[in-house]
Amino acid sequence: MPVEQLSDTLVASTRAMASAITIKVARAHGLNDTERILNRALNVFHQVEQDCTRFNPSSPLMRTNATPSRWHRVPPVLYRALQEAYDAYDRTGGVFDPRILTSLLSLGYDASMRFGSDEIRLSARESTAAIRGIWQPRFRAHKRDVWLGDAVDLGGIGKGLAVRWASDVLSARLSDYLVEAGGDCYLAGRAPDGEPWRVGVEDPYGADTPVAILCVSDRAVATSSIRLRHWRIGDRPVHHLIDPRTGDSGGEGLVAVTVVGFDPAEAEVDVKVLFLAGRREIASAAATRAIPALWCDDRGKIRTSAALAPYLLWERT
Repeated sequence: MPVEQLSDTLVASTRAMASAITIKVARAHGLNDTERILNRALNVFHQVEQDCTRFNPSSPLMRTNATPSRWHRVPPVLYRALQEAYDAYDRTGGVFDPRILTSLLSLGYDASMRFGSDEIRLSARESTAAIRGIWQPRFRAHKRDVWLGDAVDLGGIGKGLAVRWASDVLSARLSDYLVEAGGDCYLAGRAPDGEPWRVGVEDPYGADTPVAILCVSDRAVATSSIRLRHWRIGDRPVHHLIDPRTGDSGGEGLVAVTVVGFDPAEAEVDVKVLFLAGRREIASAAATRAIPALWCDDRGKIRTSAALAPYLLWERT
């Protein structure tokens, strides 16, 4: 994958996990060795997609999902991703639950789709229902064996993990870089101008100007939004952010949430937990856990938590 040379920046990009992937570093780092490192980091996203996608029936994840009540030996990337998904499930008390795969399928979302153009209408397979029972997967680290118990979807944490692991590749040699994958990014050190990185928070209603600009260094930023991944079941609007407590699309009254955190995967999980709190409870949920957050509701209002103040450079009023 070629590296583009801009005036002060080296930019490498690809497409994976239904997202545009971009890595930027200051041109001062040079090109020869940096190009190799950037391509290694980009390849992380393709490896995570290959092993963890649910849209390829022959992927290691889907082969494991086919018989979840059996032991399976899985590739290292999938093993680590499943462990991380279980840790997130445990940390959030089950509000983040990768077993939402059943609910996504029941809402007709059984294949990768080109969202964002014409309105998509799907047919429901069956009525949705809350996810029952405690998830208790088992792991054998010495063999990389997993026993899932239930089929899972890693879409709620996979990109965050890929951003983290790509950042690990870069940080071995570089101190200043940006890794961006759709709504998830990690911003290390300084931007090419020597200042902290600036991140625009996209308007979920499609306006050209952002709703806010964040100023961050050595932090992750994650956004969950229903601007693109939404469709209709008959006349009922639904989206991909599923509440495991109901088995249906959650986050009543919200259209987008952004959080700042130390780790990309944890930030991706936190942003979904806050989204599922809905408009009435999100402020309390963010305050209780001191999460730096910004959210947009379905009335066009923008709100922020107190913990976001150190990172908030500008906010649209």
